[in-house]
Amino acid sequence: MSSTLAAQSRFIAAPDGLRLHYLDYPCPGAKRLPLVCLPGLARSADDFWRVADDARKAGRRVLALDYRGRGRSDWDADWRRYDLDVEQADILAVLADAGVDAAVFLGTSRGGLHTMRLSRARPDLVRAAILNDIGPKVEKDGLLRIKSYVGKLPPLSRLSEAVALMRMTAAPRFSGVSPEEWEVYARQTFVEKDGRVELRYDPALNHTLDGVTPEADFEEFWEPFAALAKAPILAIRGETSDILSVETLDEMARRAPRLEPHTVPGQGHAPLLLDRPTLDRIAAFLDAQP
Repeated sequence: MSSTLAAQSRFIAAPDGLRLHYLDYPCPGAKRLPLVCLPGLARSADDFWRVADDARKAGRRVLALDYRGRGRSDWDADWRRYDLDVEQADILAVLADAGVDAAVFLGTSRGGLHTMRLSRARPDLVRAAILNDIGPKVEKDGLLRIKSYVGKLPPLSRLSEAVALMRMTAAPRFSGVSPEEWEVYARQTFVEKDGRVELRYDPALNHTLDGVTPEADFEEFWEPFAALAKAPILAIRGETSDILSVETLDEMARRAPRLEPHTVPGQGHAPLLLDRPTLDRIAAFLDAQP
């Protein structure tokens, strides 16, 4: 992790009392809108440290959130509350605690769905958006693949074994990721504890995918995207993504005239936000925002 940027861990109570965690990268005297980073389904606030490093150097405060059941937020006793509506209320509680009423949002996967929904619910909140490998239509094949691994981990005793497992299982979709980036990503995904490797999220999250079957129809998010479409958007797509199709990205661009696409070569769902070309593209987009 970066040693040049000290993030402050903050904890608050969710509307229902559960303890939530977020990282606050302060930027004293910042005159630009803050950047709010929302992770994917089973991801954490730690995914955004390189983005945060660049953004703070450019004069922005950065917040990165742990949803309930992920990262350093408490697990919920009822997995049914790992729900978009409940998480949206949690996000708004964090923003209220941080004193943020307008921001640029970066959402990876599920975080991008939250960004669209927040834009509809709070039109003045989302001033610009970076969507990392997510669109209003989520591809069924990708969801089935995600269902196959969320909450599941074979017995591992060392982080090096977790790195090897990630490289073996994801290599076909992430041929462009370096060995160093795999190690960084593994440290953001797993934790070594009492001689074994554990997930950094509640395994009960897998129940949120119980309805994902080959026969199922899935909700589309074109209506909330329409609210976001008025804002500047950087739409990042992994070259081998099975969640965001080229056709959906093209339709997003047709409906959102201020959308700028960016493809990450040699990465799938979702790009890790660790490679310099993608970080530079994000920095350039942020430079154009207030």
